Amino acid sequence: MDEHIELAKDSLNTQAKEIQKLALRLGSEFSQAIDLILNCKGRVVLCGMGKSGLVGNKIAATFASTGTTSFFMHPAEAFHGDLGMLTSDDLLILISYSGETEEVIKLLPSLKHFGNKIISILGDTDPTLARNSDVVLNVA
Repeated sequence: MDEHIELAKDSLNTQAKEIQKLALRLGSEFSQAIDLILNCKGRVVLCGMGKSGLVGNKIAATFASTGTTSFFMHPAEAFHGDLGMLTSDDLLILISYSGETEEVIKLLPSLKHFGNKIISILGDTDPTLARNSDVVLNVA
């Protein structure tokens, strides 16, 4: 068999196994996150750096296409005027695999001051971001 096809099959099988593992770990946190999103009176704001930012941009676009008012806010740009776009009714979804991404962590005092609810998508359950979130979704 062609080595490229074999590699693609291996990759897809690995991804399928990981999705099955993730499905087994879904719990009350997922329901809590959905409830926060459905009951959000403002906008759902996604935020992340690097690859997490690209994922956040895609999630924001998907929310928007399904009727959930949303946008992506780059965490580094937030301190150069973009924090002014937020209202206390907005829900923030902060994405950081480590939960310690400096630019994202720096947002926390402002978000707490504004009274925003925070959902974090992380690869760990005890980093700084997890301890400062209303709901933690662990994807590792």
